Amino acid sequence: MMRQGAGMTSARTRDRLIGRLREQGVRDEEVLAALASIPRHVFVDEALATRAYEDTALPIGHGQTISQPYIVARMTAALRASGPLAQVLEIGTGSGYQAAVLAKLAGHLYTVERVGGLVRAARQRFQALRLGNISVRHGDGCEGWPEEAPFDAIIVTAAARAVPTALFGQLKEGGRLVVPVGGEVQELLLYRRRGTAMAFERLGPVNFVPLLPGGIV
Repeated sequence: MMRQGAGMTSARTRDRLIGRLREQGVRDEEVLAALASIPRHVFVDEALATRAYEDTALPIGHGQTISQPYIVARMTAALRASGPLAQVLEIGTGSGYQAAVLAKLAGHLYTVERVGGLVRAARQRFQALRLGNISVRHGDGCEGWPEEAPFDAIIVTAAARAVPTALFGQLKEGGRLVVPVGGEVQELLLYRRRGTAMAFERLGPVNFVPLLPGGIV
């Protein structure tokens, strides 16, 4: 069940976060509106709820984190720059926060998570928030979701040593893939599909948990 908090859920608290994101250079108003509409405090443990609207990553258990709102906004805006998003694939559901934001902007959001406990919790949150355009799969994100491909955009929320080749093949022509790449030193990359070629640009340094293969209960 979705928690009802005091103060932390107020529109004023969320508006302060949106103001900070604008100050950091986020200009896509639809992305900002999507972030403002999602109650981030329900995606973290109740003990951390008072910190939910800080612009910082927070632990969610299982060695995972909920991403910093600025990074969520930046990655989402990078996906949207190529046009409307009918079908989007997310690799790494985690808490479900990034998926919830994307669901406000996409026709349908497909998301894959390797940790069963996170899958179950995310599904409950999506149901509580009435986000009916999200499909969740428990499995190996490195394989993507081939049955639903091709996608207008793919977002990876964990750092890959090398981008899984399966994901390139599941992009539509002109589609975009945003992915953190690296080990101790990571950078955010934006790929664009042009026929059989993949052009890319660097979006700057980031710090994500590693992308791991397989699935666990």
